[in-house]
Amino acid sequence: MANWEPELDELRQREALAEKMGGDEKVERQHFYGKLTIRERIDLMADPESFHEIGKTAGVATYDDDGNLIDLLPSNFVFGTARIGDRPVILSGDDFTVRGGSADASISAKRTTSEALAAELRLPHVRLVDGMGGGGSVKTIETDGRSYIPELRGWETIVEHLSIAPSVSLALGSVAGIGAARISTSHYSLIVRGTAQMMIAGPALVAQAALGDVEKEELGHADIHTSNGAIDDVVDSEAEAFDRVEEFLSYLPTNVDELPPRVLTGDDPTRAEASLLSTVPREPRQAYDMRSILHRVVDDGSFFEIGKTWGESIITGLARLDGYPVAVFAEDPRIYGGGWTADACRKLIRFCDLASTFHLPLVHFEDCPGFVIGKKSEEESTIRYGSTALAALGQATVPFACVVVRKAFGVAGAANRKPGATSFRYAWPSGDWGSLPIEGGIEVAYKADLAASDDPEQLLGEITERLNRVRSPHRSAEFFEIEEIIDPRDTRRLLCEWAGLVQHSISLEPARFGYRP
Repeated sequence: MANWEPELDELRQREALAEKMGGDEKVERQHFYGKLTIRERIDLMADPESFHEIGKTAGVATYDDDGNLIDLLPSNFVFGTARIGDRPVILSGDDFTVRGGSADASISAKRTTSEALAAELRLPHVRLVDGMGGGGSVKTIETDGRSYIPELRGWETIVEHLSIAPSVSLALGSVAGIGAARISTSHYSLIVRGTAQMMIAGPALVAQAALGDVEKEELGHADIHTSNGAIDDVVDSEAEAFDRVEEFLSYLPTNVDELPPRVLTGDDPTRAEASLLSTVPREPRQAYDMRSILHRVVDDGSFFEIGKTWGESIITGLARLDGYPVAVFAEDPRIYGGGWTADACRKLIRFCDLASTFHLPLVHFEDCPGFVIGKKSEEESTIRYGSTALAALGQATVPFACVVVRKAFGVAGAANRKPGATSFRYAWPSGDWGSLPIEGGIEVAYKADLAASDDPEQLLGEITERLNRVRSPHRSAEFFEIEEIIDPRDTRRLLCEWAGLVQHSISLEPARFGYRP
């Protein structure tokens, strides 16, 4: 009886050719520049034996005169289903060994299918971007016999997916054009230092536009885009990037129809850190390490910082409290004293939207002297971005708690409460608040008195001492302007109780607006 073995033999031949990618020479070149191939990347990124490739034999085939297959140059885009941390995802990536990842060798339906599957199956999508990410080149004009007017076919699916499931993009090579747009249109992005760059257009186009002769590293160095917010974080190796992706996804639900998974860490929720009692200096102008506070309060080893090198006066990251994932932000008193800059506000806006999209309760560790002031702040429209940040916090659809560690001054300092909501607030005895700090404000408020005094310096000292006697946080607590003054050592216990309590109030209904990259 006849069977279909000949056809299966041809299938296996085609699959073997696809696995050769662009050929030994191109693979060797990829390794020479310190980069892995797409298939090596997928093997490292996905759980063992979990990747199921879709469209593996798509490409450009050559045949002899009798119609027999001679060779197959595969499409330069590989995708399929996989598991990362034992959770299902769509995993896709560019094959730079085939025409540098450009449109000349791509089959656009593969890329649009990967995006559509991620949206329709409501699964996280992890993109391994290396090259133009599907953009065209001038050579396309000759091969197609025509030019084309640009359109972003399928882009609406990429944007729609941001409000459905986690989206992660990794810059793993020289990424330009639409590839760069794919990197930034995600919830979390990474770039590998030294072997990857990101740019709107490469050196040749920059030179043609009479904008100077620059190398791609100068145009798209990792430090450029992780300091301006276009990319969230930088790592030193592809393996490190893959580990961070798995860790990031572990804090989030598979999609917005679920709560983030609780992962018990074994850390006692009642653990008290004695060192917290002496962390904040009595001198209000003296800085301290806010990150050390975060690490000591949240579950041990669970703080996952995002965007460390941009908007640096605000720290943002994911963490766990008694196993429950939360989104944490805090001012860094070592950067502008913790004052909000335009970039820090932009960073906070995006972070609040991430928390709302994936149902992560927000926790604010506050030491905020207000907006950073001065000519540069005015030029950067700090008040515009600051107002938007406060609006984003007010629109956040998740529970909110604040620990006032030290300062809470001015408009930005009002972020100790989510506008329009009743929130849990705790203040340490070091809490210090008002419309503006008395340091500097006294000279304005008592200007006439000081001008008329025979000894203005002594009078300034007397006024300061008088005001300090009534600025104690306990005075505010008397009027219920702050709900609780707590022992800093109780912070973890109280926040862990809060994290468990608020789980019952988290709504899975979609936010009133979609996530914007």
